[in-house]
Amino acid sequence: MIKDGLQHCARNCILNKKQCKETNCRKWIDYPDDQNCCLISIYTNGGGFTLREVGERIGVSFARIKQIETQALKKIKRHPLLNE
Repeated sequence: MIKDGLQHCARNCILNKKQCKETNCRKWIDYPDDQNCCLISIYTNGGGFTLREVGERIGVSFARIKQIETQALKKIKRHPLLNE
């Protein structure tokens, strides 16, 4: 069963069991195990990834993913809506 919220292109890739060839798509990743689509990657994995798995999928190190996570959490904590 395919979720209703899944984009049309990702749905077609799953149903046809083919890798996405749309390299200009912003959801395309160079990770053939997940049919080159970050949506399919999330869909098939249930939405949860370790930092190491994220790094593998987008081609950067675990340490870099950790740096990005830390920066993002700092920005979220500084957001004015959270400080009211």
